Amino acid sequence: MDAILLLNKKSGITSFSCLNNVKKIINKKTGHCGTLDKFASGLIISCSGKYTKSVPLFTGFDKIYNAKIKFGEETDTLDPEGKVIFKAEIPSLKKIEESLTKLAGKIIQIPPVYSAIHVGGKRSYQIARSGNEIKHEGREVFIYSYKLISYENALLNIILHVSKGTYIRSYARDLGLLCGSRAYLSGLVRTQIGPFSLLNAIDYDDVTAINESIHKDIDLYSEDLLSKAKKYAISEPENRIN
Repeated sequence: MDAILLLNKKSGITSFSCLNNVKKIINKKTGHCGTLDKFASGLIISCSGKYTKSVPLFTGFDKIYNAKIKFGEETDTLDPEGKVIFKAEIPSLKKIEESLTKLAGKIIQIPPVYSAIHVGGKRSYQIARSGNEIKHEGREVFIYSYKLISYENALLNIILHVSKGTYIRSYARDLGLLCGSRAYLSGLVRTQIGPFSLLNAIDYDDVTAINESIHKDIDLYSEDLLSKAKKYAISEPENRIN
């Protein structure tokens, strides 16, 4: 069976694991369009059967995240699952607001050492776990917009609209340094990929919902999603999500 589905991944499982029910019910040949770290949750787009050819289309879209950034500490993985390697003073809200303006628009970002990037035939995180040093080259990414929601108890709640390839863990690290502090990403929810919203997703482990998608016109639904994706891909930036 061929299908495109919008899934809601929960925290605590890998992006690969959240496809298990889709593979059992829809098609073993299923891939996803953009990894979410294990601690993160939110929108995952799955493509099964003939639609696996469309994975590159979806992965190229901009994304929106609700991020929680913890100041005063930095972990080796830049997320809550790592060990603390640096401590620093907690910055004021004013300092954070000033620093946010420096992380807007086109920026050069160095990916996390603990990432799935290939280095000499191995994943970066595999090399890091073995104790070997890794130095990634900076990459150009784009921060389209940000919206500060709250800041209390050293925890920043912020909405970020970013380009493909942006690491929010790296964003948290860099924001901490710009503030004269340290920081790591303590929570993350992906709420949108291109024109597709988490609000329209089904829970990855909701077997009933996945089964029901089969009994509906899954072909028409999938073609509609694909058509929407193609139109979005050629749209002008000002007509995209903000």
